Amino acid sequence: MSQMLGKEYCKLDGNGRFKFPIALKRQLETNDYRFVIRQSIYAKCLELWPYSAFEEEMERLKQELNPYSIEGRKLLRRLNEVNKLELDASDRLLIPNEQRDCIKNAKELVLLPYDRFIEVWDRDIFGSKEEDDTDFATLADQLLGHKENEKE
Repeated sequence: MSQMLGKEYCKLDGNGRFKFPIALKRQLETNDYRFVIRQSIYAKCLELWPYSAFEEEMERLKQELNPYSIEGRKLLRRLNEVNKLELDASDRLLIPNEQRDCIKNAKELVLLPYDRFIEVWDRDIFGSKEEDDTDFATLADQLLGHKENEKE
């Protein structure tokens, strides 16, 4: 699956549903509109995975992690705390109660594609996150600016 692009804003109704943006729907590689949703382990947001991409990712992780390692089992268990979703006839997705706690009281969402999945943020939390982020020029310099020197 290729990387999806484009930050999108959605309204969340009182039942926890939002209309999946057509711009993102068009970027899905298949007409399979099944998804998996889970809480991110890195931020206070949700991860919305196309079902096929999630299956591939879990297979990759199962091959990399030792199933007899306590830490490996804990990580796989945590990453498998998901719910399956499917677009309804109106292109809406319902966020299950377990994951809705992460975006409690949200009225608007920000959908931000990241690699093979989409981060789902409460718009207010996302806005404050951006204000608190590191200076990106410094971060880029630290992580990417010295690549040539590392090869020598």
